[in-house]
Amino acid sequence: MSHERPVLEEVIAAADPHLRPYARAAPRSDDLDLTLPNPDRAFTLAAVREGYLLHHGEPLAFEGMDDDLRLLAGDALYALGLERVAVRGDLEAIAELSDLISLCAWAHAEGRADVVPGVWSSTVAALSGDGGGASSAIPL
Repeated sequence: MSHERPVLEEVIAAADPHLRPYARAAPRSDDLDLTLPNPDRAFTLAAVREGYLLHHGEPLAFEGMDDDLRLLAGDALYALGLERVAVRGDLEAIAELSDLISLCAWAHAEGRADVVPGVWSSTVAALSGDGGGASSAIPL
């Protein structure tokens, strides 16, 4: 969605300089609506989403990396995003995003990628103040 591009461009600009040569000239759009009213949470969510996609999918903002660099870049973007909310003392966002990252890794490791879209949607809702969070998306 076009509303994501400025946030992704901010993520690219804030990324480690070693990653910038791999940045797309125009980030691709995503099917997931990452719109959040809080700009720090929006930046963090975009950085974590790109980190997730570097680990488990097709990145929106970066391309041309080998598998090892993709893994490291994904970790760096997780850290970049979480740092933004940590500096602001947003413990609720840190907890929610930690659940998101952990549950997505669990889902892929267990062959349960089918639950990942719900985890992402529930996280966006929680960070907007409209939902129960990532852990509420995992069926028991």
